[in-house]
Formats: sequence, C-alpha cells, structure tokens
Amino acid sequence: MTAPAAPAAPDQPAPEPAGPVLSASGLHVTFAGRGGRAARAVDGVDLEIRPGEIVALVGESGCGKSTLARALLGLVRPTSGQVAYHGRPLDYRSRELKRFRERAQLVLQDPSGSLNPRHTVYDAVAEGRRIHNGATPDEQERVAEALSRAGLRPPERFLLRYPHELSGGQRQRVVIAGALILDPEVIVADEPVASLDASVRGEILRLLMRLRDDFGLAALVVTHDLGLAWNIADRIAVMYLGRVVETGTVEEVLSAPRHPYTRALLSVLPEAGQEPQVLAGEPPDPTRIPGGCRFHARCPVLASGRAEAAGVAERCRTEDPGPLPAGGAADAACHWARAQAAGG
Repeated sequence: MTAPAAPAAPDQPAPEPAGPVLSASGLHVTFAGRGGRAARAVDGVDLEIRPGEIVALVGESGCGKSTLARALLGLVRPTSGQVAYHGRPLDYRSRELKRFRERAQLVLQDPSGSLNPRHTVYDAVAEGRRIHNGATPDEQERVAEALSRAGLRPPERFLLRYPHELSGGQRQRVVIAGALILDPEVIVADEPVASLDASVRGEILRLLMRLRDDFGLAALVVTHDLGLAWNIADRIAVMYLGRVVETGTVEEVLSAPRHPYTRALLSVLPEAGQEPQVLAGEPPDPTRIPGGCRFHARCPVLASGRAEAAGVAERCRTEDPGPLPAGGAADAACHWARAQAAGG
C-alpha cells in the first residue's frame, strides 16, 4: 500500500486560485439609437472567465449577449469600463490587439458563413496562423494537429476538401480548428450549435468540454438555450436588457433560480415539469430602459402581488438593484429574491 502523502507544512500558504483569463469591469457599450437616443446594449457588466472553465452567457435575443462577447474580444470598443486580459486592461493599439487576438478567439454560429467556399480546409485552418505568424516550416504539421484536436481524424482525409463537401458538424469543427491552431487560452463561442442538427449538437458540445478538460481551454459560450448551458457550463450568467441579472454555478442557477426572469426562462424547458411562464410584452427598447428594476414591467412576481407581500414592490418600481459583482457567490439583481434570502 502506498504511504499517504505528508501534510503540507503549517507555514506554507495554500495556493491562491488563478485569476481570470478574461474579465469585464463596469462595462458599457452604447450605440446611436432612434431619435438620437443612446441604445445601451451593454449597461454595466462585471464578468470573469477563469482558466479551464466554461461560462454560459444566456438570455433572450437582443439582450446584449453578442455585443458583450465582441467587446470582450476587442471587436467592439467599450463606451466606458474596461476589458482585462490576465488583469491587464486591453490595449486597443493595433499591434497589441493583434497579439491579444492570438490568445482569445471567436467561434461564430454559422460555420458556412465563416468559411470561404473557395478555400480548402487546409487554407481555412492555416489562415489565422498565417495572419499572425506568416508561413512557417511546420505549418502543415500544425494544421493537421489542429484538425485532430477538433475531432477531424485522420486529418489527411480533410485537408484538400472544400466546405460544401462537409457536413454542418464537420464545418463547425473546421472553424474550431482554425481557432485552435493559434493555441488560444480562451474562446468565445457565439451560439456555436444553433445552426446544427440536433444529432450533431452533442458532438460539438462534447468537443468543447474535452478541450477544457484536456488542454485547459477557457470558454464563454453565448446561448439562448438553458438546456445547453446545463450540459456544458461550469458557471452561468443570465443577461437581461444589457446587464447580468443572475450569476452562479450552473447548479446554483439552474437548480434553484432566484431571479424571476431566470425562472421564466427555465419554465419553458420540457424537463421543468411546470407550466411555462409567459412574460408580458417584449423586452423594453434599450434606448428607454425603465427606472427601478429593469425587469419590473414584465415581472410575474410583481404582477402577482408577491413582491408587495414581501414589502419590496415600491423598490422594484423605483430602485435599481445594481450590477452584480464578478466572480462572487451566487446572486441575483432582484429586490424580491434578496428579501427572500434574508428572510430564509
């Protein structure tokens, strides 16, 4: 029998958890809206993506998820606040930004739109490396390695094929291989399986999890599908009208949701075992974000009188719960949820 390991010396401090690979702090992104009013697409977001974890960013269409994702990659410049890479604020000068984009890669929803139909798989995968490093003697070896890591084996079968000769799942793997050839630390995948058949979605999700487990790759997965988030994510951030309104581990958020918005999103899943909650109206115009809690006009808890019973209805209508801090304990930007937690 192997002897047990000796305990650590009492004066030896425990290792500190690694800091985030990519983070946002007080991030705002506004665009010119109708009538000259500013559209607040991202309206005060704190978010962290740590080494070797998958964070799911979920919410309805138009809530600001994709704008936030692009801001994290330096593709959209914030109006205020900052994006940081390993704790250092992102430098938007072209040379520094180019270096950053080697380490942080975007994977888009539609692989057909991401691939040039006139380029072979070899050229599609090699393109990013050529842009950043030029042609190198080991290019073919690196392309083959990236294809293999993306699950296209043996890679020699795919090198000279064109996108139209591949299935949708294979095309998405080629897009992922094009990101992997640069050895990124983090990828941002914007609805990575939305355009794929159900039969291949699981394969792509398992690939992302294997990349996390085998290579320590961190990922932000943007999705409207809470079922997908449950199957792939370590942590989850729920976004509504430009702001993260609930965050925590995937088990905390999806097993015991606190925010009424998260509860409504979960209620439509078949496995929820409850009547779907139909939210009143459409999400408000981002040029006219309501005062108070930005969700209050659609909130079933406020409409049902439960917020009144908890003594927070007036606060819901007039007091902004504020943005959630990054990397903290499970929390929801909701007066009623906080009153319930305090009472419990």
